[in-house]
Amino acid sequence: MSRVEDPETVAAPVAPEPQGLNAALWSRIAAAGAGVARWPWWAQVAVLYIAARLVSACIFMAAALHQGVNPWFPAKPDYWNFINIWDARWYAQALQAGYPALLPTDDAGTVQENTWAFYPLFPVLGRVVSGLTGTGPAWSLTAIAVLSGVGAALVAYRIFRHRATHRTALWGTVFLAAFPVAPVLQVPYAESLNLLLLGAALLLVMERRYLWAMPVVVLMCLSRPTGVPFAAMMGLLLLYRFWQRLTAQPSTTPPPTTQSPATQGVTVQRGDGVDDVPGNAELWSLGGLTAVSGIGALLWPAIAWAATGDLGAYTKTETAWRGDDLVPFKPWFDAGIMLFGPTLGVLAPFVFVAAFTLLMMSRPVVALGTELRLWCCCYMGYLLVFLHPQTSTFRMLLPLFPLALSAALLSRSRAYRGTVVVMFVLLQIVWIVWLWAWAQLPGGGDYPP
Repeated sequence: MSRVEDPETVAAPVAPEPQGLNAALWSRIAAAGAGVARWPWWAQVAVLYIAARLVSACIFMAAALHQGVNPWFPAKPDYWNFINIWDARWYAQALQAGYPALLPTDDAGTVQENTWAFYPLFPVLGRVVSGLTGTGPAWSLTAIAVLSGVGAALVAYRIFRHRATHRTALWGTVFLAAFPVAPVLQVPYAESLNLLLLGAALLLVMERRYLWAMPVVVLMCLSRPTGVPFAAMMGLLLLYRFWQRLTAQPSTTPPPTTQSPATQGVTVQRGDGVDDVPGNAELWSLGGLTAVSGIGALLWPAIAWAATGDLGAYTKTETAWRGDDLVPFKPWFDAGIMLFGPTLGVLAPFVFVAAFTLLMMSRPVVALGTELRLWCCCYMGYLLVFLHPQTSTFRMLLPLFPLALSAALLSRSRAYRGTVVVMFVLLQIVWIVWLWAWAQLPGGGDYPP
């Protein structure tokens, strides 16, 4: 496939050569940048992502120096102890002891926190790595998380490259790597593994390789609870493709191809998100993937039911952390009332939905194409229906990673893009110091990351 030259690199203005004592330094930096630009795309992405993780590691280590008394280890822990807290302990427990056949309950019969809330693929892989290498849970799970994060960045770039030039796709990947909650991609959490599998599934769907996407989707459904919104997305996509087929007009000439300024310079062909008319075989394979996605979304709750004998084992465990039964939409209104009062708080969820709808209709988001926009809408809808909004909500926004490309498409200005990265890194400091580090609240406990 031929590539159109990236317009962002054509006829670029030549910056004046710096004068004075710093001229040699700036020349070396420019030469190094030009050298990196000649690397293969995967090397550029990997180096930028690893650099972002090293920056996050420095923030973790700096925060660890100020960590006081906590439930896990002495004050001022080292890096490895500091990143193996919170849910990392639950994943380690699932790796070592598996999942309970009998749900733990209190005296009133209410299900208590347990490992059924944590999907099995990550700890199972950790057990395999520990068995092969002889390392403990912390090391094996951290290694999987870090490698999965690199893979997720590579897949995200490939997705972005379908809709933007190389430079813009690279900036979108940098935005993802520097996102305020991106440090979670290097700790023993399943986020990076899920992001890798989700990205791979979305890439295969964009390229209309639906049969290949089936095993990826099943694994994704066993890594984190993203199966329900993915199944909803596939159902809507199937309806959309079927509608395209019904309303298609016969034509002897191919439709003209047009490109927006945001995607100018991108070679777009079938499988790159072009909404051409699907054939019968494609509709059948898309329908099969939709069915597999629906089954995969229910797979882990069904396994919990079969293992414990309790039909609601998974949902009862999930709601153990919130202390209330699962009532769709209600937690968002409760949170709105708590933050903004009884009047504005009721209106707040509607304002949020309206703002998100306008975002989905904006030009940089429309440039993402049908599949990625559908995913973002379905995932946000899933959060609105089932999520209990709290401090962990920030971490749960990572699956909306396609919006990182929209942020890069918003402007080609280097000043704008550089400012976004700097602000993201500063917000990483806020996230790690505020939520990752333990600081007991007056009523006990602490806000979870």
